[in-house]
Amino acid sequence: MARYFLRISWWKSLWHYWRGNTPWDTQITPPEVVKFIAETPPGRALDLGCGTGTNVITMARSGWRVTGVDYIPQAINKAREKAAKEGIDAEFHLASVTDLSVLSGSYTYGLDIGCLFGLNAEDRIKYAAELSRLLAADATYMLYAWLPRKVKGKTRGIAAEEVDELLNDHFLREKMVVGEERGFPSAWFWYRRTAC
Repeated sequence: MARYFLRISWWKSLWHYWRGNTPWDTQITPPEVVKFIAETPPGRALDLGCGTGTNVITMARSGWRVTGVDYIPQAINKAREKAAKEGIDAEFHLASVTDLSVLSGSYTYGLDIGCLFGLNAEDRIKYAAELSRLLAADATYMLYAWLPRKVKGKTRGIAAEEVDELLNDHFLREKMVVGEERGFPSAWFWYRRTAC
């Protein structure tokens, strides 16, 4: 965690939470996630970059044992408050998705809405290693990511081929649905964890 304090992106995210300006935190669980949990027997779920816990709470209400992880203290504090207020039993950890040594065991569902694509190349590799370590054989991993786009002269997002290459050793893509967010391309990905 300590190295994130040196990154501008961490400070920007922290500033957004301090100001209450978090446009990514819609407080609504996406229909893709709602559909998955409605059609899948509850198991153990991991929400990577859980923010204020909206999706963790939705999954827990449906009988899932859920762990949420985020690296912004205000997000985790708010997630814990929301869960406690609603009587939801869930775990929340202040941690980087690139170092989840605080976690162990096998999760049957992994969820990432908007986290992976914001990482640099080195951190994406660490993220993939942690995901592979924590997800059980045959687990589902759902990812929502921006596809490549120009933002203030820089390319942001991740191409489908990059995601496939990153996860190639331990995951098989089952489905991808391309859409858009505010006029820019984005996609939902569904992966299956192959045998460990």
